[in-house]
Amino acid sequence: MISCTEFIPAYSELFKFLEKQGGKEEVVRYWEYISDNFLDNLRGLVEEHGLRGCWLYWSHTLNEEAADFTMELDEEAGEFSIIMHYCPSKGRLNELEYMEPYEDYCGHCDVLYRRVLEPLGLECIADLSESDEARCSFVVRDSDVS
Repeated sequence: MISCTEFIPAYSELFKFLEKQGGKEEVVRYWEYISDNFLDNLRGLVEEHGLRGCWLYWSHTLNEEAADFTMELDEEAGEFSIIMHYCPSKGRLNELEYMEPYEDYCGHCDVLYRRVLEPLGLECIADLSESDEARCSFVVRDSDVS
């Protein structure tokens, strides 16, 4: 059986394949499909708990992935944030010598989560400017809080 860590390079190669077949639009279409069909747990947590649902979702998934991150939740200010100090997925891809990672590998996080959260009235701000070093940040704001 293939381990979950082996899926990371497979996903990267899939993204390259999809882009070759139909351009970046095809890759984004795939990410949207994943978001629409496999992120019901995030959607449900946010529908039930508001911004705290983001905390519940990512505190589980990021710890499961053994990521190096800091999360903050300020419900009064209506803001949740993740500072990814080291993403194990992108870090693993960067360490592989036999392949080049998909150029916009980290873009999937922005598309997947934005697609779930924005229809629920939340604003998403992703900073992928350091994603080549396996670092990024993601801020979610309640658009009803001033």
